[in-house]
Amino acid sequence: MFWRIFRQLLRASRGRLTVALIALSSGSAISSALLNINLDAEQKLRHEFRTLGANVVVAPPSAGSDAALADASIMDRIGIGSPQMIAAAPYLYVAANAGAQPVILAGTWFDQVAKMNSWWKVDGAWVTSRDDSSHCLVGQAAAHQFGLAPGSHIELRAGERKVSLTASGIITAGSDEDTQIFTSLEVAQNLAGLPGRVSLVQLSVSGTPSEIDAFTSRLAGALPGLDVRPVRKLAAAEGSILGRIRGLIFWTITLILILTTLGVLASMAALAMERSRDVGLMKALGGSVQRIMRLFLAEAAALGVLGGTIGFAIGVVLARWIGGRVFGVAISPRLAVFPATIILAVGVALLGALPLRLLGRVRPAEILRGE
Repeated sequence: MFWRIFRQLLRASRGRLTVALIALSSGSAISSALLNINLDAEQKLRHEFRTLGANVVVAPPSAGSDAALADASIMDRIGIGSPQMIAAAPYLYVAANAGAQPVILAGTWFDQVAKMNSWWKVDGAWVTSRDDSSHCLVGQAAAHQFGLAPGSHIELRAGERKVSLTASGIITAGSDEDTQIFTSLEVAQNLAGLPGRVSLVQLSVSGTPSEIDAFTSRLAGALPGLDVRPVRKLAAAEGSILGRIRGLIFWTITLILILTTLGVLASMAALAMERSRDVGLMKALGGSVQRIMRLFLAEAAALGVLGGTIGFAIGVVLARWIGGRVFGVAISPRLAVFPATIILAVGVALLGALPLRLLGRVRPAEILRGE
């Protein structure tokens, strides 16, 4: 009997329920699109930040002397295989000379630097091998100073030691790296006579600012005697942008849900007026207020589920369109958004069904007398 009456109510009020369904579907579509954008854009933004350079630095407590150098074996203790670790590049800085002119030589792992600084502009070819002892990368300022181009040869000296290298590419980083020459770590160690030593290690670590701080604390405990610190400006900028995106999307979804609730309220208020006679008849036949209200709440919940499902499907298409037109990236749909959209739609539908509570005050005698 319950489901028969339920189906009859749906058929008898198709006009009002359609208006409420349109309101729920529209609100759910926008909410679903924004949630998908939030989740996917946040992940993409973190990935983009990880290509902007290191956000954690491991270094000796002081600098400027051989005692301030660290042992290269710390790379084995950093935990490169950690899921949070994107890249880890050791550096040994050496004061060298190219002819009579001084230059800073930076020995490192080319493959890790490429992961960490993929935004660098390279004229020529990147050195792909970590242990390449015959090629180097030259900062654009240093290349201009020494008259170098891709394929040029340069001889570097440090004391009595010297090495001849071929410039594989000219890099433009827009920072101090433009004045440096990058070689493999082994070449820099041999030239400086410092085998197994590094000046510092730069790390690119994924996660929120709090997760990065937690990772830094764990790493500091595993590397006693070394200074492990996050790059505050980069972490703060990432946290600030992510926080603003979350805040904007949260308040936009809240406003959309409020407007959707008002639309459903208007439809349900009109529906309550139409159903006063039906409720009076139900009461006259012995129906309790609780059973009647359960009937109407089930109707509102079903409306929310249907509206949420339609809205989620539309929201996926809308998110892809917004991602392509506004952000220039493809937004991938997240299945976790589907139950969230359904819950929001059902909640809005039940909240919008509050006017139906007024039907509990209907008096059967007045309805039967035609009042």
